[in-house]
Amino acid sequence: MLVGRLVAVIEDHAEQLAAQVVAKLRDDPRTSEYRRFDDDELGARARNVYAHLGRWIEVTSDAAVEDEYHALGATRRREGIPLSQVVMALLLTRRNLWAFVESQGADSILELRQQLDLEILVVRFFDRAIYHAVRGYESAA
Repeated sequence: MLVGRLVAVIEDHAEQLAAQVVAKLRDDPRTSEYRRFDDDELGARARNVYAHLGRWIEVTSDAAVEDEYHALGATRRREGIPLSQVVMALLLTRRNLWAFVESQGADSILELRQQLDLEILVVRFFDRAIYHAVRGYESAA
C-alpha cells in the first residue's frame, strides 16, 4: 500500500525533515521566540513526529496524542512562548511534511488518491495535536 510506503519514506527521512523545520522555525518571523533554543532541542519534537509517523496516524489513541501535546503546550507556556507561535510551529511541521510528500510524486490516480488519504490522516493528527497543545497551554496558566 502506498500510504505505508510513504510513511516509511517519511520515517526514513526524519532527520532531514526535522532539520528543515528547524530552519523554518529560525527564519519565520511568526516563530521568533523559538530562536532562543538550540537546533537539537528545536528538532527533537519534529523528529519524534516524523520518525514515528505511522504510530501517530494509524495506531496511537487520542489519549496518547492528548498526553504528549497537552504536556508540550504546558511546557511552552512555562517557557514563555506565545500561543500563536506554538500553533505556528506545529503548522510549519505539518506543512513541511506535506511538501515532502508532494515531492515524492504520484504516477497514477491511485497513487494520488493514496497521497490524499495520507494527507487526511496527517491533518487529523495535527488537528488533535494542536487542540491538545492549546489545552495544555491554557491549563498551565
